[in-house]
Amino acid sequence: MTQLRLAINAGFAVNRFPEPEVWLRIVGRDLGVRYVQFVADLLNPFLPHDVIEQQIALLREHAERNNVAIETAFTSAFTRVNHVLHPDPGVREAWVRWFEDFLVIAKRLGARGVGSHFGILSVRDFEDDARRRERVAQGVAAWQRLSRRAVELGLDFLMFEPMSVPREMASNIPDTRRLLEQVSESAALPILLCLDVDHGDISDPAASDPYAWLREFGARSPVVHIKQSKADKSGHWPFTDDHNKEGVITAPKVMAALVQGGARSVTLALELSHRERHPQEYRVLDDFRESVAYWRRYVAE
Repeated sequence: MTQLRLAINAGFAVNRFPEPEVWLRIVGRDLGVRYVQFVADLLNPFLPHDVIEQQIALLREHAERNNVAIETAFTSAFTRVNHVLHPDPGVREAWVRWFEDFLVIAKRLGARGVGSHFGILSVRDFEDDARRRERVAQGVAAWQRLSRRAVELGLDFLMFEPMSVPREMASNIPDTRRLLEQVSESAALPILLCLDVDHGDISDPAASDPYAWLREFGARSPVVHIKQSKADKSGHWPFTDDHNKEGVITAPKVMAALVQGGARSVTLALELSHRERHPQEYRVLDDFRESVAYWRRYVAE
């Protein structure tokens, strides 16, 4: 039997609701969701130590007050950069250290796993076979190094997110399978996936079916980012009636694909994106309420 939990990716709060007492109240009290995926953009490790300590205390306090578990932590919009695949070795090393600090923050917030995109290749590195192979090997080594630090901290797993173009890594199922095997070979703890129903290279028909991804990797994906999506992947839409009429994501099909894939325990994390424009800016909370209500028909606590 597949156990499912509903969660919210905290990216919705970045620059709108940065106060822990506000966004955790929204998740726990207003929306009635018990699990959250924290994002680095809300507490970036580059901040001064005393600021980080203050924010960790506030986050823990208000998570407990609102009965919310910070289950995992992830990078987000502002931290969606090359990091461990950056062309410059000094920058790559700085990002590895950044991730080591982020693992510490995540663990102190109660997270059991931490994730990101694998890394992003520059156009020049991607188009040169030798440079691409070298850079990917360096990225694999960086993730394996992070796995050893994660073990020291007592985390359960790391995860990376398959993306939508080859330069951003793992954009189709065969490439994802190979990369997952490569990075897992000498890892100190499980390195898993965070699937996203809106990702996959639409230039490759086999990579554009979200349910094929869930069937293939559901058993190795403790978290799945969910949002309404269309065939052209113009997604991150909420599960509102108007978007559901046009979208390709339905809860019954998601659940069936996960069962077929042998998934045993999966957190479905709503990852909705609203532009800072009218009317999207003013629909954030209403869209989350309607999306949570939709998924609550199928996923109860």
